[in-house]
Amino acid sequence: MLVLSRKPGERILIGDEIAITIVRIGPNAVRVGIDAPRDMNIVREELCRPSATTGPTAIEAAPRSA
Repeated sequence: MLVLSRKPGERILIGDEIAITIVRIGPNAVRVGIDAPRDMNIVREELCRPSATTGPTAIEAAPRSA
């Protein structure tokens, strides 16, 4: 795992098509913005884990593009 320190407004580039921008750093959270191609699926990890108390995961429930 690569760990980086960034300040608000600074970016991390992944390849030629993905940029992660640090939008705000608060006492309990960091807000990030992600610029990526529209055909790339970006999902929070906790939405991908199956849970016995909820319905289908976000990936299963998400409509698929044709």
